[in-house]
Parts: sequence; structure tokens; C-alpha cells
Amino acid sequence: MTMMARIFNRSDASAPRRRLLLLLVAVGFGGLAGTFMFRAAPVGPALEGVPKGFVLSDVPRPVPEVQFTDGEGRPHTLADFRGKVVLLNVWATWCLPCRKEMPTLDRLQAALGGQNFEVVALSIDRQGAEAVRTFYSEIGVRNLALHVDASGRALSALAALGLPTTILIDAEGRELRRLMGPAEWDAPDMVAFLKSIVEAQRLAAPRKKE
Repeated sequence: MTMMARIFNRSDASAPRRRLLLLLVAVGFGGLAGTFMFRAAPVGPALEGVPKGFVLSDVPRPVPEVQFTDGEGRPHTLADFRGKVVLLNVWATWCLPCRKEMPTLDRLQAALGGQNFEVVALSIDRQGAEAVRTFYSEIGVRNLALHVDASGRALSALAALGLPTTILIDAEGRELRRLMGPAEWDAPDMVAFLKSIVEAQRLAAPRKKE
């Protein structure tokens, strides 16, 4: 006989109280299990062809307006890219996986970058723009703009647990998905997936009155 069964079979005066307590515990565990099962399930409309590693947000949520500078030291925030789908990649030149994936981000920007899409590679190098400029020159990056947050505050503001962290942001500045770790951003399935997001955002955008 299990311990729980022995407790339920006892007939002293405190048995009803113990039975109620055990019932509440059982309901609590059941609810907790249900919560984990719910959160493990996809939330929102299902999307086919989502590349491995992308995690869907429970709901699209606003992204903090992290501050950074460009190659000339001019200040910027993510609001400057409102109206575009943004692939925000937080990285550093001393991060080996970041260095490896950077050429693929450069090729992705060449393929999709424009009026409706932008790769924003945000370096957190303390050495600032010069370190990024040197690295870009060494590996032949030609299509990515230079963005730097030398303070590193973007990591905590974006709840980035490591490098690289990449966040897919819609045209309204809301997080749709994120991916921890490196990826082949110019792989055919990745490009096709991002194209589908850009097209969906374009069709959903309100048309300007002529």
C-alpha cells in the first residue's frame, strides 16, 4: 500500500483535513502540468517552414527601445526602423559563433534588405565602432550597417541570455520570434521563411490614401 493510500485509509479525526489537503495538492500538480503542456504548445497561428531554433513569443510584445550609435557616433533606437521587419542580431567581435555567422547575415541583408526588411547587427563591443569596422573589413562585410552599444545595456534590456541572440521584430516594433545561438541566415529555408514574414507584414500594413 502506498503512503498516500495509507493516509487516506486512516480513520482518526484529522483524516478529512488530510484528505482535503491531498486533494488540493493533486489539483495543484494537475494545474501545473497543464500549464507546462499549454506553454509547450505553439501559441498563435501555425506557420509552416519555420527554421529550427526559432522560438515563438506567447504574443507579439513590444521590444525595448535600446539605444546605440552608428559608425559616425550618431544616436539611434529601434524606433528608427519602424515600418520594417527587423532581424536584430546582438553580437560581439570576441564571440566566435558570432564571427562565424556574420557573413551569412551580410548575405541575408544583400538578398532581402530594403524598404520592408533590415538586418540590424548590434555589437556590444566595449572598444566601440572601430573594433567592428576592423572586423567588417577583415571578413568583407559590405551590406550591414555598423551599430554599436558599447555599454552592453542591450543585453539586459532585451533579456538576451547569451551571444549571439537574434530577435525577429515586426513592422510595429513587436517581437515575433527569437533564436539563441548562431544560424545560417542565408540558407534557403531561412530566406524563404523571412520572405514570408515580410510579405505578410506588407499585406497587413494599412494602405496610404492617395
